[in-house]
Amino acid sequence: MIRIRIGEEERDYASADEHWINQQINRRRADGQAVCVRVTVREAGLDMVLSTPTCATGGGGRQPRPQEKQVFELWDQRGLNDASFAGGNLIAFLRQLKSYL
Repeated sequence: MIRIRIGEEERDYASADEHWINQQINRRRADGQAVCVRVTVREAGLDMVLSTPTCATGGGGRQPRPQEKQVFELWDQRGLNDASFAGGNLIAFLRQLKSYL
């Protein structure tokens, strides 16, 4: 299961198309809101939640497994640890995430 949450809107991976992702991010930015994106991954040995910097955090968890560490690195490589990320960064991450599953 992969779920994408942007602000208060949430969809599963299959229904979170490029248009929806860009619309959600751009609409919030146009309204002057900080954009919080959370991606929840629970499949193929992965059990993790990735969040952009503007999301409130709930503190640390366990140490990531080796495969999860690779996914966290991909998140960082795609610029999603930068508050000024674009929809294209998230789309690229999601496409590449499938290769880890």
